[in-house]
Order: sequence, then C-alpha cells, then structure tokens
Amino acid sequence: MTQSAQDTDFQIDNQSIYQKLAIQHNIKVQQVASFAGLFDEGASVPFIARYRKDQTGGLDDEMLRQLEKSLTAERDLAARRQKILGLLTAQNALTDELAERVAATTSKIELEEIYQPYRPRRRSVAAKAKLAGLEPIAHNILAGVAPLEALAGFNPPQTLTDESGETFEADFEDIAKQLAGVQAIILDEWATRLDLLDEVRIAFNKTANIRSALVGEEKREAGEKFKDYFEHSEPFAKLSNHRLLAMLRGRQQNVLVLSVEGEDTPFVEKIISYFDINQASPSGEFLADTAQKLWSVKWRPQIEHRLLTERRLTAESDAIAVFAENLKHLLMMAPAGRKVILGVDPGIRHGVKMAVIDGTGEVLATDTVYPFNPHNQLAKAKSSIANLITTHQVQLVAIGNGTASRETEELVKSVIRESALSATALVVSEAGASVYSASEIASAELPDLDVSVRGAVSIARRLQDPLSELVKVEPKAIGVGQYQHDVNQTELESSLDKVTEDCVNAVGVDVNTASPAILAHISGLNKNVAQQIVDYRRANGAFGNREQLKNVPRLGVKTFEQAAGFLRIKDGDEPLDATGVHPESYGLVYEILAKHGKSLDEVLGNESLAKSLGDGDAFSQLTGVLSELAKPAHDPRGEFRTASFRDDVNDIKDLKIDMVLEGVVTNVTAFGCFVDVGVHQDGLVHISELSDDYVQNPADVVKPQDIVKVRVISVDEARGRIGFSMKLQKSDKKQADKTNKRREQLADKPAKQTARNSVKTGKKVEKTLGSFGALLQQAGLGKS
Repeated sequence: MTQSAQDTDFQIDNQSIYQKLAIQHNIKVQQVASFAGLFDEGASVPFIARYRKDQTGGLDDEMLRQLEKSLTAERDLAARRQKILGLLTAQNALTDELAERVAATTSKIELEEIYQPYRPRRRSVAAKAKLAGLEPIAHNILAGVAPLEALAGFNPPQTLTDESGETFEADFEDIAKQLAGVQAIILDEWATRLDLLDEVRIAFNKTANIRSALVGEEKREAGEKFKDYFEHSEPFAKLSNHRLLAMLRGRQQNVLVLSVEGEDTPFVEKIISYFDINQASPSGEFLADTAQKLWSVKWRPQIEHRLLTERRLTAESDAIAVFAENLKHLLMMAPAGRKVILGVDPGIRHGVKMAVIDGTGEVLATDTVYPFNPHNQLAKAKSSIANLITTHQVQLVAIGNGTASRETEELVKSVIRESALSATALVVSEAGASVYSASEIASAELPDLDVSVRGAVSIARRLQDPLSELVKVEPKAIGVGQYQHDVNQTELESSLDKVTEDCVNAVGVDVNTASPAILAHISGLNKNVAQQIVDYRRANGAFGNREQLKNVPRLGVKTFEQAAGFLRIKDGDEPLDATGVHPESYGLVYEILAKHGKSLDEVLGNESLAKSLGDGDAFSQLTGVLSELAKPAHDPRGEFRTASFRDDVNDIKDLKIDMVLEGVVTNVTAFGCFVDVGVHQDGLVHISELSDDYVQNPADVVKPQDIVKVRVISVDEARGRIGFSMKLQKSDKKQADKTNKRREQLADKPAKQTARNSVKTGKKVEKTLGSFGALLQQAGLGKS
C-alpha cells in the first residue's frame, strides 16, 4: 500500500458534492451550497422555494426537490464510501488505484461490488486454506508448477487458529480438499481484478436476456393475468420498466420464475486470455478450470444480481415518479369552491347514502334511500333527493363513480329535471372514500355519523376542495399509481409525502377552517402541532392574526418562521395575513407603500401597480413580496371543469367499436393512460394510441383528471378490458384535411363568390343530413 493511500483523509467533501450536483442539474455551485445550508438548518423545500429565492437564485420547488434527493443520495454514498475506505485501510489492502476506484463510484451497488472481494469471511474455504499454509502452493501453481507436484510434501495441520484465537478443525486431509483450498485462494485473488470484471460485465449486459416462465401448470389458471409472461424472453436492452415490474410481481406471487440468459464461453475465454493461462502447461488444466469457476461461480451470479437490481431500482424509481406526478395533478384539481353540495355514495342492496355539506364543508343533513333492487323504493328515493336539494338549496350533486353510479346519476338527473331544480349533477371519483370512512380522522371529524354515510360526506367535500379532502386518505388508496405495492414502500411514502407537502403549501390554508390533516402538511408543522392549532382554535376562537399562532403550544420561533406564510387568516386584524406575504416582510411592505405614497388597499390585487413598485431584481425579496401583493392568496389550481358522460352508455355492453366518448383520465402510467367514460370500468389508451405523433412519455400528453375525447377500438367484455384511442380515424383525418384545403380555396376567392359557395354548401349539408336522419329513423336510432 502506498503512503498516499494510507494517509488519505476520508472526510465527506461537501464542496465536491456541490460541484457535482451543480453540473448534474445545470445550475451554479453557489445555488447548491445555499440550498444545502438552508436545508441543513431545517428549512423546508416549500419555504425555501417561496421565501428564500434571493439566496438560491430563484430555484423553484421542483428543482429544489431534485436537489434534495440528489444531495441526500450523494451524502449517503459518500458516508458509505468513507466507511469502506476505512475498512480497506484496516486490512492493509488500500492502494492508490483502489482508492481512486472507490472515489469514482456513482452508486452503492458499484461500491459494494468493489468491496466484495475484500469482505472478511473468517470461515471461508480460502481463509481456512491460507491458515493451513496453502497460499505459497497456490502461487507456485500460478507460476506453472503442476498442482500435485506443488502439493508434494505438504503436511496438512489438524487444527487451525484464527485471528481471534479461536481454534477449529482444519479439514484438509485429502488431496481433493487441498486442491479446492488452493483454487479458492486463487479465485479470491483473481476476483480483485475489477478492470476485467468491468469488461466482462459490460459485454454480458449488452447481450443478456431476461426469461420468464410459468412456475408450474397448477399456477396457469390462477396466474392468468401474467399469461403474456408464461414463456417469454427479451433482451434487457429493450426491456421496459413496467414490463420488468410485471414480471417481478409474477415472481413475487409465485406464478413466474425469472432467469437471466446469456453466453458463457466468450467470457471464460476472456478470463483465460487475461491471466495468460497456457492450457498446455502442467498447471494449465487446473487454472482453466479455475477461470471457469471464476465466471460461473463468482462473477456471473454477481453480474446477474447487479443487472437485475439496477434495472429493478430504475423501474421502481420510474414507477414512484409516475405515481408522484399523478398524485400532484390529482391534489391540484380545481375546486368547485364554497358551494352547497349533496354527496351521493351509490349502492344497491345497502342503499344510496347521501349527505349535504355547506360552503365550509360542515354536514347539514344525511339520508339513505333504496331505489334499486331488491327494495325498489323509487318514489320515496326521488322525494328524499328533491327534498334535500330544495331544503338546503343544493348547487352541486357529487355522485361517486362506484357500483350503480350511472343508475344513481340518471335517478338524480331525473329528479332535477322533473322538479325543475337548478342543481347540477356530476360524477366524481370515490377512490379512497371507503378508506377515509373507517379511518381515525373520519371518526374524529364525524363521530356521530355511521361509517357508510361518511363516504358520502367525503365525496361531497372532494368536489368542494379536492386537496383538503384527499390529504386525509393514504395516497396509495387513491388509485393513481403503477405497481405501487411492488416498489420500495419507504421511498414511495417519502415521495408522496413531499408531493402532498408541495401541493398544500402551494395553495396555502385558512388556519381558521383547516383540518388537522391538511395543517400537518404545512411547512414546519407535524401532526402534533397541527392538532394543537385546532385545539387552541376551539378553546379560544378564531385566530385574529398570525402573531397569535405563537401562543399555540409547541409552535416555536423556528416553526412559526417556516409555517406562517402558508397559514392564511381572512378578515383578520392585519390584511397581509390573508396573503402569501411572510410576516418577516410586513415592515418592508409598509416601507415601500410609504415611499410611493400608496395604501395597502390600493395595491392589493392591483397587479400593474404592485409590480411598478419593484426594483427590477428578478430574485429579490421585494419582487417576491410584490408578486404576492399583485395576486393575494392566489390559488394555482385551474378552472373547475367536469366531463359529460353519454346517457346511453352506462355499461361495458353499451360500447361499440369506433364510438366516440368524453371521459376523464383517472391514471397515467408509463404505457398509456386510463380513462373513465362512465361504464364502471376504466379503459386503456395505450401509449401508441395517445397521439398521431410519437409519444415518449404519456405524462407529456395527458394528466389525471384531464377531460378527453376517446374512440373505442376494442372491447373484451369477458375480461373487463376496454381499449381506447385518442387518435383521429384515418377517414376523419382525410375529411379534416379536405375541409381545411377547401377553406383555404374559399378564402382566396372574392367575398361574393365565397358567400354563394357557402349557400350551395349549406344546402348540400342540409340535404345530406336529411338523408342521414332518415336512415337513423329507419334503424330506430333517430328522432322524428
């Protein structure tokens, strides 16, 4: 070991990490260092993103989340690297070359692979063989001496004593065991040739296939959903992440067995060539066999494990990212707002549960009706629905999309039509409502309501404010994931928690109406402090200003700094408390207003006036403050919209090929998206059917809760599978091209001629539509 390697300081070099991350994320080193400093002090990402832009150079929450993940990973890797360098030093095995190799590692898997040959194994065959005195014999065989000749005169010991002083049986009495011990010593030495390992690993990975097969015929029927993988093989180079996760799930459920297929001979020959083994020499046959074992016993299993592990981790990371992105869009759905809403949880045998909430989400009334079989109390159900809508002046009716949702939707709409009511009925996702109903949160919020009725309340509230309601449900129960139960659950939960935190803080909350569930996601707060805020509010009444938050138990100075800007107080003592301006900047606001002779009332909500007070520095504290004044308490969520399901399409049986429907995107995956068109079964728009153009990532085209038009391209009623396309039909495209071309021709002609052509075209259209209408009537499809 060289002196420089021995004297190496194994401290974590944060500056090198900052430089690496700056290059990786294409930002400045100082921006990374500033974020790291704030983060290490306990500042949250939402707080840094909104209130410390001047220090990070304007980095947004998305970039900061990437930095947070990268910084944590690099520090973890550096800590393990430091540990391994220390272990190698203790073994007197660290060389300059090995130190450089360890320093250059980019993953823990690679780091552990480097350390693998040096990992202490007290009772391994090689360790025992060395203690028995077989190491010099191994070196003689490597020099070309025949194995039996090298072993001549070897006197095997009866017992061995290891470094700890423990004595045990040697077990090297016969020649076969002695040769095995020698071979184990050589294998351990050869296994340290990491340059050769890299060469064969890279070459093997390029041509390796993954193969899946049915475990046994007894699993064929139970594992039907994995039938595409019962006898399947494909190159790792072409393997998609979601297909690998599907195979891994099949293995987990004991339906599939997975293996890695690849060549052996070229790599054994590469090892023989590398160690310059002359197979015609006295030791040639023995060393060639050792080379074979190096490949088949040590390296190939190691390479296969690393290949599968790296691909699995990549696939899991991708799946977690898809889930997080979907959850973000779901949480940021536009709210219906402070409207009186009737929530309806459809059911057949156990009835249709209903609950009316006011503009703040408080329950006004509940009821259960039984309009369907076997009860058939239709008239009573209609009367109850009409009474709830009329009595409480319901504006929206939110109907869960579960069992009997379309029948319930038609029932509610018929009541609205027949009674000439002004309410609007909408179908909303009820995913997770049942989980909420049985949760501790629901028990605390709605202690006097039956579990079955709580679902109706949740359905109404999630239309009123999706974010406030969905944070009460475990994200995995919302149903927007991809292989969510197959990935690392700790990483998944961490990722989803961060998404939720970002969404809640992006919107902000009214501290006088917010539930403990949503308060817990505010920057700086946790479940305990969130509950303390609610308890204080109940005991002392509504907060009049942000300063009163300091009176809440366990809400200290640091917590107040992190949380205050995201906690809004409407109609309080201080108008700025209703905005996203942080209390630390109130003095600055009034200083600027006085300087320009303006009042707060003049500036709040006046975008042009507010921005005119700035100094032009894109990331200054002042600019951030003025942006908040320009759009006080701005809600970043979009405009509230809903999809319209066709009244004549209520079941998968009603679907016909080429039927065009409006639907809602319920989930986006790596292979496409799922769309609800109101038939109790979401259909898949495969990635190849998302657009006429090439689509690399479905998330670039659609998001959860998008309202889209789809065309039915396949219906498998038996398996409950529906295929949709978002592409235009070829005939439609051809007609659209002709229409556009015709329009261009008309635009080039004089106005009078254009008008005459338009009249002629109109008459032709009328004639065509008349003929088509007649055909529909003959078929019993049209109206007379």
